Amino acid sequence: MDMANMCTVEKHGRVHLITLTGAGEHRLGPALISALRSAVATVRASPGGGALVLAAEGKYFSNGFDQAWARTVPLHLHASMRGAFRGLLADLIALPMPTVAAVTGHAAAAGCVLALAHDAVVMRASRGFLYMSEVDAGLKMADFFGEVLRQKVPDAAARRDMILRGDKMTAAEGVRRGVVDAAVDGGVEDVVAAAVAAAEGLAARGWDGEVVAEIRKAMWPAVWGKVKDYGAAEAARPRL
Repeated sequence: MDMANMCTVEKHGRVHLITLTGAGEHRLGPALISALRSAVATVRASPGGGALVLAAEGKYFSNGFDQAWARTVPLHLHASMRGAFRGLLADLIALPMPTVAAVTGHAAAAGCVLALAHDAVVMRASRGFLYMSEVDAGLKMADFFGEVLRQKVPDAAARRDMILRGDKMTAAEGVRRGVVDAAVDGGVEDVVAAAVAAAEGLAARGWDGEVVAEIRKAMWPAVWGKVKDYGAAEAARPRL
């Protein structure tokens, strides 16, 4: 697999920028999830710590799981895709540095969960939304999706409306509800620049990365409990 065809990793000062490339929907199928996990592993292995920003090119941040792929494969592969996505979330939660999602376009279903799994969310003000599409699509929601939403959407009414009504949350509404940290005017480049600046400010604090990761796990115990066995660091440990 050529990771560069799906995402790139760049360094801007102390900030590692992972970008989902291309103008497509960035559907989270096995190949893209694997490419993202490889990119996060590359960031983790980079000396000097810093901070991470995840962004995307085009209209979409991510439009969720690759349902077209899912319709063509046996059911057991659906579980493997969900397991790989659990692993991606575990990798992010265990990452020893602050993380910022630059939501440059629509973030739906698993794409919305991916964005909210970061420490901070910077979102384009003029375009894009956070959207949990399961109720509209007639699909059951994974248990760990619910845990992420319980942690990251503090307003109970907003959480209900996102999950049970399928309401789309704009950047302005996200800021008002405490879900989004900043709504940024302009285009994709402006959102990415704002996210990198925010991440640079966090990196400048000079925190111990391993302490950051352990605090994150302690802050999200229910989420961590559902994903930790799928993470790269956990999988590398011998089973007793």
